[in-house]
Amino acid sequence: IVLTAFGNIETAVRTVHELGAYWFLEKPLQPATLEVLLRRAGMQAGLRAENRQLERQLSYKGTLGTLVGTSPQMQEIFALLQQAGPSKACVLITGESGTGKELVARTVHALSPRRQGPFVAINCAALPDTLIESELFGHEKGSFTGASERRAGCFEVAQHGTLLLDEIGEMPLATQAKLLRILEDSRVRRLGGKTEFEVDVRVVAATNKVPDEAVRGGHLREDLYYRLNVFQIHLPPLRERKQDILPIAEALIGDLNRKHEARVADISPAVLQALERHHWPGNVRELRNVLERAVILAAEGTIELRHLPAFLQGRSVVTAAPPPMPLPEPPSGSGTPPAAAAAAIDDGSSVHFQIGTTVEDAEKVLILRTLEHTRNNKTRAAEILGISLKTLHNKLKEYGAKEYGAGA
Repeated sequence: IVLTAFGNIETAVRTVHELGAYWFLEKPLQPATLEVLLRRAGMQAGLRAENRQLERQLSYKGTLGTLVGTSPQMQEIFALLQQAGPSKACVLITGESGTGKELVARTVHALSPRRQGPFVAINCAALPDTLIESELFGHEKGSFTGASERRAGCFEVAQHGTLLLDEIGEMPLATQAKLLRILEDSRVRRLGGKTEFEVDVRVVAATNKVPDEAVRGGHLREDLYYRLNVFQIHLPPLRERKQDILPIAEALIGDLNRKHEARVADISPAVLQALERHHWPGNVRELRNVLERAVILAAEGTIELRHLPAFLQGRSVVTAAPPPMPLPEPPSGSGTPPAAAAAAIDDGSSVHFQIGTTVEDAEKVLILRTLEHTRNNKTRAAEILGISLKTLHNKLKEYGAKEYGAGA
């Protein structure tokens, strides 16, 4: 900041543009003006320093914030994030379950001028239709049964920050219409409230569905899709970027070492080959679970093949036709066809289906078997299956599987 008693336009322009000054002031000076300019200059310098640090990470380590990847697909994503992050535009993140969509959203937040503000994430699929508007917009005392006090919604909590709407395609269409209006005029009204108030929130949305198909299927409003889809960032599944497995594994092992106070230094070549052979239906989330088990078992030194689950060691592959083991008994009224049970072989860690099994039969057996595996933990089962919790509940209702209840 340059201060002078002899100022003119020519001097000001040369000082700012040629000498790199942030601002040009003439005497007499108002202290309040200088205080504001110093604060703004400090914020701008901080943003520039963080951007330079992120650029160095991208250039030398194949990382951007907490994201890791050396594949061409991830390099393209990093480049797009550096453009989208500092902007004010909405971002739509797509990709299979477990690919790291929330990490991308957090990186968008970290690259933006809002980084000092809150980052709030809400999973639209995890909330019943009757509660989602209260969670998003807040409510006034007495606005509905059980509303004993005023509560701020996610838009209020995320003021001057970033709001992630995960699984946007699971949001009820009526709520989507209200969301569209908020995105247009930046004003929110709590449930039961009479007045609107202004919000300053950047919205990032995510979905594990193909957006165009969600629009055609009537799950996502077309006008909302266009409003959110200013920047679309698609995260490819891990199986399509196998070269990222090693750098991601190294980063995860570092985190898991700190979490479990372990001293694992490396993975063996055999382990790397096993990891690269696997299809990874659960993507990075599944890889993290596998490595967490391995870090705990190895404790220090090198992760060996024996530290991996049986299915990664090749011991769960059925090479002959063994006698069928009994599948979990379907709940009464679920009506699992005998053909489906007969066509499935359960070896304890996986289920194999014979040629000729229908997709519907295989799906039903797989869902019920996964629920048995998770001891009826529906949230965990939905993660493993790569479907939303709402979809899982709908499937169980369709099967009439009452014995699986409505547990978490």
